[in-house]
Amino acid sequence: MQYEVELKFRLKTSEAIYDTIAKMGEGWKEPVEQIDSYFKHPVRDFAQTDEALRIRSVGDENRITYKGPVIDKQVKTRQEIEVLFAAGNSNREQVATILTTLGFEEVRVVKKKRSIALLLFDNFKMEIAFDKVEGLGTFLEIETLADDTTRQQAQEAVLNFAAKLQLNKPEKRSYLCMLLEQE
Repeated sequence: MQYEVELKFRLKTSEAIYDTIAKMGEGWKEPVEQIDSYFKHPVRDFAQTDEALRIRSVGDENRITYKGPVIDKQVKTRQEIEVLFAAGNSNREQVATILTTLGFEEVRVVKKKRSIALLLFDNFKMEIAFDKVEGLGTFLEIETLADDTTRQQAQEAVLNFAAKLQLNKPEKRSYLCMLLEQE
């Protein structure tokens, strides 16, 4: 089973961290806009089970992602299943229509500008995301992938990387949760 292992931090000032990370890896990729549409299950309350189902679009690229319940609260760790599907807005709308026809309901759209830096740390490929989320502000996500045999080491690597950046107050809520709390 594949797991997403991540920590997220709200940034008040970001320039120093941005520059530090740029020097540690291959630098930052060009920012992209991500549009995430989140759906609620017709029977199960994803807010209670801590699951998520979303359609993400980046330019013409579309993917659907299921995130399982969080299995570790210190470092957000959960199963993630992601499938790329046909490009274009009409295909995005068709997949959304399939979901709503099955009883799913769109909850909220989350829009953000994301820059990504990739680097190797403690033998794990880290994806560092610098996010400017509409309605929320600026965040830094530290993420890696693990399986059952490497999950614990991945969690330690993410914690160690955060400590190296002197980040010590992770934001446990998802962007979706934070936006819904504002409504």
